[in-house]
Amino acid sequence: MCELVWRSERHHCGQRPHACRGPDGKRCSAHTGKGKGHEGTAGQADRHRRGTAGIGAATAERLSEEGASVVIGGRNLDAGQILAKRLNEAGGNAIAVKFDLADESSIQALIDTAATELGGIDGLFNVGADLSPQHLARDTNLLDMDVAVWRRTFEVNLFGYAIASRAVIPHLLAQGGGAIVNTSAAAAWIGEPQRLAYGSSKAAINALTRHIASAWGKQGIRCNTIGAGVTMTETAEEQIGEEWRARILATVRGPRLGKPEDVAAAAAFLLSDDAEWVNGQAWSVDGGMTIRD
Repeated sequence: MCELVWRSERHHCGQRPHACRGPDGKRCSAHTGKGKGHEGTAGQADRHRRGTAGIGAATAERLSEEGASVVIGGRNLDAGQILAKRLNEAGGNAIAVKFDLADESSIQALIDTAATELGGIDGLFNVGADLSPQHLARDTNLLDMDVAVWRRTFEVNLFGYAIASRAVIPHLLAQGGGAIVNTSAAAAWIGEPQRLAYGSSKAAINALTRHIASAWGKQGIRCNTIGAGVTMTETAEEQIGEEWRARILATVRGPRLGKPEDVAAAAAFLLSDDAEWVNGQAWSVDGGMTIRD
């Protein structure tokens, strides 16, 4: 499980890029994507290192490359500290915090730490999920429904996201806005014969995203979802054999399966001011596995 809380670089006026505009209403020249500030896709450092695996790690690297300060929350503190150390050695500002997406007090502590250590919060990337093999193996069809599996799935995949968003929204409102990006999955749309709890939780995340955008969009808060396809994280590399990999690839309208950096690029854009006209949307980043209106 991983959670990222970020804060962008500040202009000399003390405002974050989203709020810094001149008398003509245009963004200051310091915030038009020319430079290291978190404005678009600047930064060409190597994005294929996976010392701490996963989408969260890749996104932390991408945000750090673009000038953002990041707080990395995860159950594996050692891995988080290794990642934070690497980002800091590359000139970034990263902090690792131990947290559990299924623990409400832990989530609140993460947000509180980020607000204190970073001096404020500009955005949140909800990316955790319980993908343990022993858990997913019990997530079958409706007739074989295991209520304990459903409770655990929704506790982590949905309740954790909702609690984290609830904790961060007051900070965003105090600053005049910000961005939240949630992680859903292709399972929310494709209608799988198995993994019903997982797919249902991901569909619910899309509803959560639309609620946040509708309730606080006028106050400058954007919330969007990334529907990630099969992404070859280190864990996936270990768990998915060649036969299953070939089967999955056959469903993708592209020559390869996803990489963590694919999702990280989309998350970085949606968190940036370049996406300030994108709100309440669910974007599929899955190589064309799902094609929908």
